[in-house]
Amino acid sequence: MEGSTLSFVYSRFSLPYSYFSPCEKSQLQPAKTSVSNGLFSYRLINYGERCNVSLRIYSFAKRTRDSDLQTSRHPAAGKTQKLNLEVSPHRAVSAVRLLRIELGGAFADLLNEKGKGSGKNEMAYVERTLGFRTRDLDDRDLRLVTEIVGGTVRWKRYLDHLIVSLCHDDRAFRDMEPLLLQILRIGCYEIDKLGIPPYAAVDECVRIAKVALRPGAGNMVNGILRKLALLKDKDILPLPKVEGDDRSRARALATLYSHPVWMVRRWTKSLGEAEAVRLMMCNNSEPSFSLRANRTKGYTRSDLVMQLNMLKVPHETSLHLDDFVRLKTGMQAVIQAGLLKEGLCSVQDESAGLVVSVVDPQPGDTIIDCCAAPGGKTLFMASCLGGQGMVFAIDINKGRLRILKETAKLHEVDDVISTFNSDLRIFAVQNPLKFDKVLLDAPCSGLGVLSKRADLRWNRKSEDMEQLKNLQDELLNAASMLVKPGGVLVYSTCSIDPEENEERVTAFLLRHPEFHIDPVDGYLVCYGPRRISM
Repeated sequence: MEGSTLSFVYSRFSLPYSYFSPCEKSQLQPAKTSVSNGLFSYRLINYGERCNVSLRIYSFAKRTRDSDLQTSRHPAAGKTQKLNLEVSPHRAVSAVRLLRIELGGAFADLLNEKGKGSGKNEMAYVERTLGFRTRDLDDRDLRLVTEIVGGTVRWKRYLDHLIVSLCHDDRAFRDMEPLLLQILRIGCYEIDKLGIPPYAAVDECVRIAKVALRPGAGNMVNGILRKLALLKDKDILPLPKVEGDDRSRARALATLYSHPVWMVRRWTKSLGEAEAVRLMMCNNSEPSFSLRANRTKGYTRSDLVMQLNMLKVPHETSLHLDDFVRLKTGMQAVIQAGLLKEGLCSVQDESAGLVVSVVDPQPGDTIIDCCAAPGGKTLFMASCLGGQGMVFAIDINKGRLRILKETAKLHEVDDVISTFNSDLRIFAVQNPLKFDKVLLDAPCSGLGVLSKRADLRWNRKSEDMEQLKNLQDELLNAASMLVKPGGVLVYSTCSIDPEENEERVTAFLLRHPEFHIDPVDGYLVCYGPRRISM
């Protein structure tokens, strides 16, 4: 997109350079192409994401009155900033983060204390994108950002249906500015799904639209959200009916439960409509998260529970894993208490822990994690070895392996972990070593973790499935070459699709009759991944 004109990026026309204010001109840089007919080809600089997603926001930004803003000094940069105390910080951050997710490739994950997920960095994105700052985020704001961003992404198809239905015509929706669309999605989500009082949601969303865009945008937000609140109050929201042939029913269900149509059709065909609806409802529920106490540092689950009680974080212990504790809320309190930073515990899903239970790491074992990064399972397996044995971690992503090595030092298990940056398929051919236990947590569609990965459902396509199946077969073949005679190969995915699980194992056994299924009953108290023994 670098050097592209505005008409190429968002609009059907270009704007003369004279259109922009001095502040906006400072954010524009002429591209290599020359000026033609008084119109500049330009790019937005210093945005910090992979594409220039703020271009239209700057070019159509409302000329905010000085009386609306206060001037302050940014403590880090030492330069004058515009501070708006009228716009709620969590909505400003949520709108910009949603914009980054949709156009810039960011992720709808939890805010944390590191990197681009931090509260301070989020406000910096607001400043660069909207041209002003709000007050800093407090703990409640951070929780609201996490809830609003995750929920809005999760319910995007449903929310867009409401917005289209309440617009004057489809073209108004198609031509809507990206930021305006995010503000409307936030307002609709707050009113319809969060139960925020309509007057509060409408007022706040109108304010941010007027300040960040222009008065007309605020008027549009006001009209749409007030109409939504009225229809919801009367229980007559414009929702599709589930009727007609299979295709029509799938489209209606996809809108009502906010999933891609191809997923709905796939699930209704394999599970039946009632079970598919139940699955989608589960995907749309608020996920729980788990913490694993780091026993290598002498920190037990009892110690973690005691700390959570002191922090007044609601929790429950895992029914299946001795080191794990479940949380629904309170992650920010855990972060701020420094438990993650000190390596006393880590965020790790119980399903990942169950995979490690199936591997059954024992002191003295040599284990290889074939697709290791970001390394949660590697670290857990290493902690089970008690300093005796070795875990080899292979991944094709060098940067993520570097993070794994740094975390291994923090968790004090770096003495039993060795990392290799390689494609498993090449490594297996070139490496003569054989291992007691081989874990292949294969790349997959992620259809089993859609409640935790809110954005994943919109990033997957039906054609991805065939490519993933081929890759999984190739990786299984490679992983099998690393198993000692009498050793164990564990194959796991975070998908619920039989084509990526049972069918891949069946196909593998046909190609490799020297392996047989080893039941996992002795390693788990519930259903788990496939353990394959030689």
